[in-house]
Amino acid sequence: MNDETEKRITRKIFLRLLPLLVMLYIISYLDRVNVGFAALTMNADIGLSAAIYGLGAGLFFVGYCLFEVPSNLLMTKVGARRWIARILFTWGLIATCMAFVEGPKSFLAMRFLLGVAEAGFFPAVILYLTYWFPARYRARIISTFMLSIPIALAIGAPISTALLSMDGILGLKGWQWLFIIEGIPGVLLVGVVLKYLPDSPKQAAWLSDEERAWLSDELEKDIKAQPPKLDEKASIWRVFREPAVLALCAIYFCATATNLGLSMFMPQIIKQQGFAGMEIGFIAALPYIVGCLGMVGIGYLSDRFNKRKIFLALSLLLIVCGLGTAGLMANSTLAIVAMCVATIGIMGCKGPFWPLPSLYLSGTSAAAGIALINSVGNLGGFFGPGIVGLAKEVYGNFESGLFALSAMALFAVVITCIFVSDQGRTKRKSDSGVCSEKVNVPS
Repeated sequence: MNDETEKRITRKIFLRLLPLLVMLYIISYLDRVNVGFAALTMNADIGLSAAIYGLGAGLFFVGYCLFEVPSNLLMTKVGARRWIARILFTWGLIATCMAFVEGPKSFLAMRFLLGVAEAGFFPAVILYLTYWFPARYRARIISTFMLSIPIALAIGAPISTALLSMDGILGLKGWQWLFIIEGIPGVLLVGVVLKYLPDSPKQAAWLSDEERAWLSDELEKDIKAQPPKLDEKASIWRVFREPAVLALCAIYFCATATNLGLSMFMPQIIKQQGFAGMEIGFIAALPYIVGCLGMVGIGYLSDRFNKRKIFLALSLLLIVCGLGTAGLMANSTLAIVAMCVATIGIMGCKGPFWPLPSLYLSGTSAAAGIALINSVGNLGGFFGPGIVGLAKEVYGNFESGLFALSAMALFAVVITCIFVSDQGRTKRKSDSGVCSEKVNVPS
C-alpha cells in the first residue's frame, strides 16, 4: 500500500477509537485528582490534617497497585470492551460516593476503594492501542491519548472550583456536589463503551478485509524487526525479574510521584500565594494547558527521530529544573512559571516512555509487564502527595516537598541514562523466550 492509503487507514482507526478513549481517561483522571480542589473546603469540614489528606490522596494508588496486574490479565481473557466497561461503572459509582465521606476513616477507605475500582484501566488502554497501531505511530498515539491528563486538569480546575460555589444547595456542601457531578459521567458512559469499543480489529465492522490485512502485516513486521523479547509463554515471575522492566518501574514511580505530588497540592500552593476562588481554578489550569503542548511536541519528536531514551531524559530534566525552581521561589509568581516548565516535562515524558515496554515484551508478557510498570509506578502517586503533605505538616510550607520531588525526578534521569535502550532487549544465553512469530492480537 502507498503512503496515502496507510495514512487513510491510520486516520480512520484514530478517529474511531481515540475520541472515546480520551473522553474516558479525562473522566477517570478528573475523578482521581478532583480531591485536590475538594480539599479547599472539605478538609476543614470533615477534620482532615495536611498529613491525613496527603495519605488519603495517595492511598488511591495502593488499591490501584494491588489490583493492577490481575485486572490487566483479566482484560486479555474477557476482552477490552466488557472489561473497560466494568472498570468504568465501578469507578464512577465510588467516585460519586466520595460525596458522603464523614471523617478521616471514611475518606481513607473510599480513596483506597476508588483505586481498586479503577485498577487496570490505563494499562489496558496502552496494551489495547498496540493491537491497532504500528510501532512507528505509538508515541504520537499514546501522547494524544494522554492529552487526557492535562485536559482533565485544565478544564477540571475551573469547573471544580466553580462547583464548590454550590455550597448549601439541597443541603449539600460544595465539595459534595463536586464529587457527585464529576463522578456520575463514568456510570453513564458504560453503554457507550459496550456499543462502540471493539475488542480488536477482527470485531471492527468499519474496517475492510484489506485494511485488516494491512494492519496485521504491519504489526507482524514490527515484531520481526525488533530484537528477541519475552513472549507470551514466559512466566509472569520471569517478566517481573526482567531488569529493563524493573528500571521502567523505577522511572515511572518517580515520574508519577512528581505528577501527583504537584497536582494534588497545586490548588493549595496557589492559595498560599494569596489567590482565592475562581482565580485558583484558572491559575491551576495554566500549567496543564502548557503541558498539552509539551506532550504533543515531545511525542512527535520521539516518533520523528525514533529516540525514546533521549527525549525521556530531557523531559525528566525539565521536571527537575521546574520543581526545584518552584521550591526556591515558592512565594513568587515565578513559581507558577516554574510549575509550567515542570508540567511540560511531566506530561511530555509519557510519549517516549510508554512505547518502551513493547521493545522488551510481547503477548501476555506485555499485558503483565505493562500492568506491573503502571502498578509499581503508580505507587509514586501514594508517595508523592504523602511526602508533600508531610513536609507541610513538619515545616509549615510546601518548599521541602517540591525539592524532594525534584530529587526523585533527578534519580529517574540517572536510571534512564544507565538502563534504558532504544534497541530493546538484547539476547542473552539464558533467554529461552523469544519473539512470537505472529501478531498477538486477540480474536
